[in-house]
Formats: sequence, structure tokens, C-alpha cells
Amino acid sequence: MNSNTHAVLEAAATKWNYLPFKPGLVGGHCIGVDPYYLAQKAQELGYRPEIILAGRRLNDEIGNHIATEVLKLMMRKSLTIINSKVLILGFTFKENCPDVRNTHVIDIYNDLKSFDIQVDVFDPNASPSEVKHEYGIEIFRQKPTGQYSAVILAVSHNEFLNLDIRSMVKNGVLFDAKGILPKDIIDARF
Repeated sequence: MNSNTHAVLEAAATKWNYLPFKPGLVGGHCIGVDPYYLAQKAQELGYRPEIILAGRRLNDEIGNHIATEVLKLMMRKSLTIINSKVLILGFTFKENCPDVRNTHVIDIYNDLKSFDIQVDVFDPNASPSEVKHEYGIEIFRQKPTGQYSAVILAVSHNEFLNLDIRSMVKNGVLFDAKGILPKDIIDARF
């Protein structure tokens, strides 16, 4: 429908019973995992929990969706895909915490790597040794230097609000998966 998700959420917020849920990557050890326990128990009792399973399937595809949208935007700008450099901002499963359990940012990373893209990850909150141990990748805790063909804001850490992200991607793509950056500096967002 080409509707702006954040405009729809803003309109929904005028209702007295609105709950402020926003789209994004849902990981971690609770919301990302617990629905599977509930679904399994429901199935043991003979009930097929379609809504729960549909929600999990949708969330499990978000990382791929983000990577695909960034690749499309890069192609529309006639940017080279193979051997390009992409920066992902954030790796934890939620903002302002160090927890990387069940993060879906790894899905974005893996999808981009499958196109022979050099993918850097900057997360000031995540432990590089834990990320290396759990996911086998290197991350930066300090802002990397240089230019990127694309930058993806995947986690809305407070530290990212003060970065001049657009300067890192002058002629490339800036994708805001969390919807926190000003609309006039980004190419797309959820």
C-alpha cells in the first residue's frame, strides 16, 4: 500500500488503548524464543497456533527483507554490489544493551556476505569476543573510518543518534531499520 509505517503508528497512537510497538528485528531470549514454547505446547494439546507461528515466520524473515531492500536501493543508484562495503550499525538484539542472544542482525550480515560484500559491524555495546565466539564475526566497538556504499541502522543505540551517519555514505544508501533518523537524510526505512 506504500503507507508510511511510522505515520500509521502515529495515527494509531491517538487511540486510548494503543501500545507503542514498532517494527524491527525481534531477537533475544524472551520474545524471540518463548512463542515457540507456547506453540509447541498448543500443538501437543491439539491446537494449531497459526497467529503465533505466522508472527515468528514473519520475524524470521525480517533480516533477509532488510538486506534485500538495501540491495535494491544500491542497484537503483547504480552502485556496485560485489566487493562493495556496507556498514551495519548495531548488533545486539535491542537498543542500549550488550545482549547478543538470538540477534537477527546476523541474518542481515549473512545475506549481504552471500553477495561478496565486505560487511563491517559497529556496536559500542556488544562484546567483540562474545560476538566472535557466538557468531564467528569481528565487530568494531569504535566508529570505523572511511566511506561505505550503504549503512544500515539496525539497532537504535543512543550513541548512534549523535553520529553523522550520512557523511559515512555520501553517494550511497542509508537504510533506517528502526525509524529514528530524520527522514531527509535516509533513503528508506521501515
